[in-house]
Amino acid sequence: MEEFEIKLPELDRSAEDALILAQQTMIEQARQVQRMANGLGQSFIDVLNLLFNCSGRVVVSGMGKSGIIGQKIAATLASTGTPSFFIHPGEAFHGDLGMLRAKDVVVLITNSGETDEVLKLVPSLQAFGNKIVGITGNPESTLARNCDIALEIQIEKEVCPNELAPTTSTTATLVLGDALAIGLMHMRDFQPQDFAKFHPGGSLGRRLLTRVKDVMHKDNLPFIPKNDPMQHAIMVMTKSQHGIAIVVDGDKLLGVITDGDLRRALVSGENLNTVVAQDIMSTDPITINEDAKVIEAENLMRDSHIKQLLAVDGTGKVSGLLSFYQ
Repeated sequence: MEEFEIKLPELDRSAEDALILAQQTMIEQARQVQRMANGLGQSFIDVLNLLFNCSGRVVVSGMGKSGIIGQKIAATLASTGTPSFFIHPGEAFHGDLGMLRAKDVVVLITNSGETDEVLKLVPSLQAFGNKIVGITGNPESTLARNCDIALEIQIEKEVCPNELAPTTSTTATLVLGDALAIGLMHMRDFQPQDFAKFHPGGSLGRRLLTRVKDVMHKDNLPFIPKNDPMQHAIMVMTKSQHGIAIVVDGDKLLGVITDGDLRRALVSGENLNTVVAQDIMSTDPITINEDAKVIEAENLMRDSHIKQLLAVDGTGKVSGLLSFYQ
């Protein structure tokens, strides 16, 4: 990866120069994250095993920008199968340590490894019996020397032109937290269905948890008898706005008539004034049980290249209609 020297524009402070600087910033951060990735080793594996075998919660703490990154790490862990929450080090030192249990693993984040608010927690955590993971950019720091396992944020410098604002260090910490979450997902065999359980309000959660019967059209379904004249069948299809007619004999499903069936009948020379529904219907239509998940229905419709899907109950009776575009 090509390296860039980060410099402020010398002539002016135009938007074009700012764009170039922004691009260089992203490239430099990517380079340093790549460098950190190449340096991952046994300590990372040790942390993965520690968090995977934790019978309590993973408690994350950090001050300032590190704390903001810590909140995101805790949230990602919690949503991907690892019980986790964030605790502010100042609040923890003034009573919130009571939220912890001895089985919890505590992840402390400080780039310098010398942040006073974070280090104040170490003696109490050790007294409680908590395992401590330190995430720091200084392997010789006080935190690194006093935690059970230290993960080093291996950056050369902050991408900030003044080398002051936490930039590359916070990016690297965030990426390291994501890497831990993804590693734990792999170890837990965490599947989309598991993710949906923690995200019932999201689109994925709705698709994975919602059943066909919860979203299918149930009222005024376009049923027609097998001997229905095609003129009437077309009227039913048009009125229903589903572009389909369901051909039945009592409660028994015989077939369906779609817009495609009508076009094929016309191309083949059928006289729609004389034929009836069963003459041009498609037999053995694709169906799905009404208790199936919506995502199963979507996959079936996509694989079968259909826009409508009939839902049936336990007896095989048509109970609803699912359209690809709801």
